[in-house]
Amino acid sequence: MPQNAPDFHCRPFFTMEFITVRLRRKTSLVIGPWLARTLTCLAVCALSAPSVGMSTTATAPRDGSDIGSPDPGRPDPGRPDPAKAVGAATPTVHPGEWPRLRAALAPDARLESRVSALIAAMTLEQKVGQLIQPDIASVTPEDLRHFALGSILNGGSSSPNGDEFASPSEWLALADRFYDASLDPAHGSHPIPTIWGTDAVHGHNNIVGATIFPHNIGLGAAGDPDLIRRIGEVTAREVRVTGLDWTFGPTLAVVRDDRWGRTYESYSEDPHIVSRYATAMVLGLQGVPGSPQFLDSSHVIATPKHFVGDGGTGGKDQGDNTSSETELRDIHGAAYPPAITAGAQSVMASFSSWHGIKMHGNKALLTDVLKGRMNFDGFVIGDWNGHAQVPGCTRFSCAAAINAGLDVLMAPDSWKELYTNTLAQARSGEIPTARLDDAVRRILRVKLRAHLFDEGRPSSRPLAGHFELLGAPAHRAIAREAVRESLVLLKNTHHLLPLSPHAHVLVAGDGANDIGKQSGGWTITWQGTGVSNKDFPHGESIYAGIQQAVAAAGGSAELSPSGSFKTRPDVAVVVFGENPYAEFQGDIRTVEYSPGAKPDLALLRRLREQGLPVVAVFLSGRPLWVNPEINASDAFVAAWLPGSEGGGVADVLFRAPDGSVRHDFHGKLSFSWPRTPAQTGVTRGQTGEAPLFPYGYGLRYHDDGDLKKLSEEGGSEGVAAVDTRVFFASGRAGPGWHWVASAGLTLAAADKSAQEDARLVRWAGAGPARVSLTGRSAIDLQREANGQLSLALDYKVDGPATSNVDLEVDCGSGCRGAVAVTHELAAAQPGQWRHLKIPLACFARAGADLSRVTTPFAVQTAGRLALSLANIRLETGADGQMPCTD
Repeated sequence: MPQNAPDFHCRPFFTMEFITVRLRRKTSLVIGPWLARTLTCLAVCALSAPSVGMSTTATAPRDGSDIGSPDPGRPDPGRPDPAKAVGAATPTVHPGEWPRLRAALAPDARLESRVSALIAAMTLEQKVGQLIQPDIASVTPEDLRHFALGSILNGGSSSPNGDEFASPSEWLALADRFYDASLDPAHGSHPIPTIWGTDAVHGHNNIVGATIFPHNIGLGAAGDPDLIRRIGEVTAREVRVTGLDWTFGPTLAVVRDDRWGRTYESYSEDPHIVSRYATAMVLGLQGVPGSPQFLDSSHVIATPKHFVGDGGTGGKDQGDNTSSETELRDIHGAAYPPAITAGAQSVMASFSSWHGIKMHGNKALLTDVLKGRMNFDGFVIGDWNGHAQVPGCTRFSCAAAINAGLDVLMAPDSWKELYTNTLAQARSGEIPTARLDDAVRRILRVKLRAHLFDEGRPSSRPLAGHFELLGAPAHRAIAREAVRESLVLLKNTHHLLPLSPHAHVLVAGDGANDIGKQSGGWTITWQGTGVSNKDFPHGESIYAGIQQAVAAAGGSAELSPSGSFKTRPDVAVVVFGENPYAEFQGDIRTVEYSPGAKPDLALLRRLREQGLPVVAVFLSGRPLWVNPEINASDAFVAAWLPGSEGGGVADVLFRAPDGSVRHDFHGKLSFSWPRTPAQTGVTRGQTGEAPLFPYGYGLRYHDDGDLKKLSEEGGSEGVAAVDTRVFFASGRAGPGWHWVASAGLTLAAADKSAQEDARLVRWAGAGPARVSLTGRSAIDLQREANGQLSLALDYKVDGPATSNVDLEVDCGSGCRGAVAVTHELAAAQPGQWRHLKIPLACFARAGADLSRVTTPFAVQTAGRLALSLANIRLETGADGQMPCTD
């Protein structure tokens, strides 16, 4: 284990016990001692305190010292031992064992009377409309003149006119059009204004020019709830500038497996940190309940998500959480009581399941626990077509989800059919009137609290149109502070850091001058891809920050991603790491960084071999196994995903021009750092093999930062990471495969079961053209063919074929096996997904050498065709196989 792990203790617990006793007497809370000590009192104290501090005690330092444990290798006696809790797993929910909360806002008879009057005047069509939320990519303002829809959203890749780089003024203008349409006289004398939700998860991140804060994983390392509250306030102001009123955040997942693609959306593996941040962020976004600032024109509705358990699905997005109810409550659900006590007005249900029961259909948790036991009086919204995963439901029809407790169904592209079917179910009584009215009451209650009926058009509100607030200097200063506080120093041989700004500095690596890469997913585009530095007009890359720091002191900086240089540098700073991703597209198999190809490692080693001191700045959305990269560096900094203010990195790496230390390292690991590629779920308090760097680890400049050489066993350096079974799934090509399309073909993202989990290919009919999944090296599928495996895929004909269509497997130059699928495509009902399964033996019979397959999937035609493709893989079993044809 590395030396210099801080000696942590938990100072505030004596005071917290005292507050807990008083709290129980006043509110009759019946909760476990751990929740009492670490969650509920923090939420209540945060509401009554002028600011959210590092601790419930006034003297606690803001040095991150209370995010560690007394002994990183032993369970903390103040928190549950997950290893013990798992053994008691049961699918039964006991609402009486969950925290009983008092509503954040006192009952308001006048408001409730107004809600009752509105409901009494509404038609059934208007009521149902309040429950349906479409995406702006599939709904227009004109649609809202005919359908009284209660809300709209923009998904991660949705934007005005389909332009992800649309100007802020276009967002505001579209908000006006939707608002005006919702108040059309056709909706009667009491129209209900629509509300617009957006994923502003690390700033108003869909908007070009907005301030982009570090992702949550970095903020967790900062250990500063007051900073989190200020970030929430800035985010709310910038959202308001564009006329929007509601954000889908904060994420309150407590991640237990770092392979999960949403790990960076979590503040910590420790529910204590997540709980404190839940209070801080909700207060920052919404304001303090009961105060004049609550949901005023400078604040927006917050949405804690995803209720509940999404961080415990074994590293699989939208997976199954099989923990015990105790762990579900005390670990995964720990942050919801503080968020609700802080006044959260909406909660998003999780895509995930608990013991096989989809959360979108889990009445016991959504209704009995969240709304009943926790006294949550806002509304519950579903996730992107999440209701379709409930047994017996489709994205077009799901009374079960509404009856289970969902108040708003997010139906991005299925809203019209869903509205029609929900209306019929309400008329038939399948959705009881009382349940429908309860959902509508909750939605209207929040809209009234948010002053939606009184504020007028989005463009008429106080902050609307003040585009100078997007990326304003004061906002960026807070983001830069967040970058400084989030950096974690893992190695510092011979006190290499801080660096002299008078030096000649080589800045290398593909992340050095790439604001998009340093910002990660959910940045302008959903996946954070397809952006360039020009799309961040107020942003600063890490290189630009370094250049500014050294130039001010008379030094110099040379940018060279490849590591070459003209003048020998005094030191090399190498910025590298994960490329942007979001949600399921970020799921990985192990926590090894860059398995197979190791160009960054080669760069680090090459610079070291030239005798240069090397500082590694690692960009990642999770802790990863980087032992070889740490060994190849003299200093190693976990920078996470710092966002648009790369200058914050230089603030810490370099001394001031006069030689003084401007900013020491502040960050402490809020996630344990893996010792091996297979150590995917190591968390604080667990027994077993210790992590490489424990939770709470983080060096300062004065610490001994020397490390013994770390073990590099277990990595896959030099071994091609190729998936021989799955070629395309969950919206991305499998490891070792990439899409190749002929000139003239268009390849675009499409939806099947989840957002952008498919590809839509269009042939123009200008001659033979094909699309394929191709690899850099061949694979041997003879054994699979002998085992009667098939090449399988899901497909949807969006435009009929006008010529013969072949499905092909390639095996190098002049080696190909083609199977005709023209008949299958012609028989498919347009617009409906179907499954196709062709035995590998058919391709061998058609001429493919399956011992050296380079392209396991290709589609070719000379005519016109529009075809959506998903889940391309090998499958076992003879059921449903298409027979081989001669």
